[in-house]
Amino acid sequence: MHAELQLDNQICFRLYTAARLITQAYTPLLTGLGITYPQYLVLMVLWEKDEQPVNDIARRLLLETNTVTPLLQRMEKLGLVIRKKGELDKRQQIVSLTEKGKAMEEEAYAQIPAGMKDQLSACPMKVEDYQYLAQKLDSIIATLKKQ
Repeated sequence: MHAELQLDNQICFRLYTAARLITQAYTPLLTGLGITYPQYLVLMVLWEKDEQPVNDIARRLLLETNTVTPLLQRMEKLGLVIRKKGELDKRQQIVSLTEKGKAMEEEAYAQIPAGMKDQLSACPMKVEDYQYLAQKLDSIIATLKKQ
């Protein structure tokens, strides 16, 4: 067998597994809020800047609009966001947080960072290690985004 095809030599497998397990670690924290991990990502985008076009949200999450739209529809049913037609371009949909969606930011802040820190406390990484890892992952993402 070629060494390049061995699972233990694949960075992609490690990235996939880490992403899957991190998402899994978020699940109990998000279940308490009544949301999924993808919904949490959308909320974080809107907490940074409310009232954004669907296209901008999709771009920020590196997703297609046809992936984000059903997600937003489910969030609207939960009363977290509202969608309305753009004032200048009626074809554009603007997504805004509801009061419930805005209030959830404080709940998330009170539970999620500390909860994830607890789950990762056995990991022997320092803050600097996480920052370094984030920079390297950003580099990989930027490179692959161009292709």
